[in-house]
Amino acid sequence: MSRLPQRLMRDAAGSTLLEVAISLPLLLMVFTGIFSFAIAYNNEIVLTQGVGAGGEYLQLIRTTTSDPCADTLTAIKNAAPNLNSSNIALTITMNGVAESGNSCSGAQTNLVAGVPVTVKATYPCKLQVYAMVFPSCTLTAQVTEYEY
Repeated sequence: MSRLPQRLMRDAAGSTLLEVAISLPLLLMVFTGIFSFAIAYNNEIVLTQGVGAGGEYLQLIRTTTSDPCADTLTAIKNAAPNLNSSNIALTITMNGVAESGNSCSGAQTNLVAGVPVTVKATYPCKLQVYAMVFPSCTLTAQVTEYEY
């Protein structure tokens, strides 16, 4: 009986299993954190591309739109289909006047020829690794389009 504890202390047969049991949860947390940040970074890239497409579209329809905010938001939604479109907050600056919201009917009078148009969008992101929720972040993308 007294030889069993001594033998267990000298034997290394179970040490590999113990090392795996200790290190595997930490390794999985690191991988999950990397994946969570990668998803947020992908959303940032998609939002930036969507805002660029929305700004270009607004520049093209400058003279024919009756609701520049709604038309630009539709272009952003089409260019960024994997983002939840209800969470996109849009601000358009036309002729020095900032219009916020999903609709700005009547603001087309601010679309003056030769004046740049700035489209800015924000999108919330949530970074979570298992039960650890990091402070929420906001993704922002902005583009200024000039008429030539």
